[in-house]
Amino acid sequence: MTPSLADRLLLALGASAGLLGVVGSAAAAHRPTEGDSLRIAAQFLLFHAPAILAIVGLGRAGLMGPPVARAAAAILLLGLALFCGDLALRALAQVPLFPKAAPSGGILLMLGWLLAALAPLLPRRGR
Repeated sequence: MTPSLADRLLLALGASAGLLGVVGSAAAAHRPTEGDSLRIAAQFLLFHAPAILAIVGLGRAGLMGPPVARAAAAILLLGLALFCGDLALRALAQVPLFPKAAPSGGILLMLGWLLAALAPLLPRRGR
């Protein structure tokens, strides 16, 4: 079965989160005054990247309903973009992404994890 475009995009974005986590970690090591926020953003990216890849894979394997797994992965990616993007911009350019971007991203991360936790328990069509 060929992976859907949505699955391929989510996998590419999940892997990109890992890449950005490594880049952010390296940048944090060279910026001691702004390093804490940048380090936190990098850690969040690195922790969530393999989880996003796994959630998409579990959806494809049928252990989670694929639409729910895709939604959980997409919400996690959006949460990462807001949370980590805000922390990184504040550290590197001393400007916020937009007001309340980091808390909004954090809430989305929690919702994404909640959906991932519920996904294996939800009934799936055709089973």
